[in-house]
Amino acid sequence: MTTPPSGPTPPTPGNVLVIGACGQLGLELTAALRQRYAPESVVAADVRPPQNPAALAGGPFELLDVLDQPRLEALVRQYRPVQIYHLAALLSATAEKDPGFAWKLNMDGLLNVLNLAVQYQVPQVYWPSSIAVFGPDTPREHTPQTTIMNPNTVYGISKLAGEQWCEWYHRHYGLDVRSLRYPGLIGYKSLPGGGTTDYAVDIYHQAVAAVDFECFLRPDTRLPMMYMPDALKATLDLMHAPAECIRVRTSYNLAAMSFSPEEIAASIQQEMPDFHVTYKPDGRQAIADSWPASIDDAAARQDWSWQPEYDLARMTHDMLAHLREPVAA
Repeated sequence: MTTPPSGPTPPTPGNVLVIGACGQLGLELTAALRQRYAPESVVAADVRPPQNPAALAGGPFELLDVLDQPRLEALVRQYRPVQIYHLAALLSATAEKDPGFAWKLNMDGLLNVLNLAVQYQVPQVYWPSSIAVFGPDTPREHTPQTTIMNPNTVYGISKLAGEQWCEWYHRHYGLDVRSLRYPGLIGYKSLPGGGTTDYAVDIYHQAVAAVDFECFLRPDTRLPMMYMPDALKATLDLMHAPAECIRVRTSYNLAAMSFSPEEIAASIQQEMPDFHVTYKPDGRQAIADSWPASIDDAAARQDWSWQPEYDLARMTHDMLAHLREPVAA
């Protein structure tokens, strides 16, 4: 088994294109890439400008609907990126409300990126998958890298299909496309974006605002979660690992922690004892019930030395500290 060398691999000089740069992951990944590369070489693109223009002010921004293939091709020709991070997608709960558009955006957008990457010989493509690829028949505890996968949501179906397309383009064209199955992502720089795990973002905002929180999941619903700094670290570690270390060309399982709404509430109450949570499960409960409770990410740990840094207590302390900053200013 090949293991990556110690320390980060120096980034390849050239432009980087981030599609979906205004989303929860996109904003923070763009910032992380601009810290690693020359800021002017990281091109942020989204279907609309960021709500806070300062968020992406450190480098170029382009308007892009990833379904607009001619516009996407024009940007690829203009910037000749050495990496494309394709993050544009309709998330789980939102996708259930408009399944036709969700499938079109999630699938046609990916195929547009993959086809242009082959045509213009883009060295690397990153595309995120999700724990939504698993389904109600998947083992819920320590879900293996390779297992039963029969997702019952539009989002999960599209992500599973996307994984297979990524592997197919690698096998047929040699395209170096890499992917991670993200758990629920939690960060303080953006608001919830329509995902089933987004309660774990919103709950911190409500706590700092001194507002009682009504959770749309049962108190005992355990799901895999990850703090954004770990998600960024995993993404960059994967993309800068030597190609010979990447043995999974569908998508890698990725894990950091698992917790329930009542556990995250208790962690907040350690610092804010007056914070109160009530529970009113809605349609998102069925989605959560079909997903794993914990993930086995041994392949990522073995192939490119993945290791998370944050547990629930450390994440809660850091989230609350950052969210309190504007209030104290």
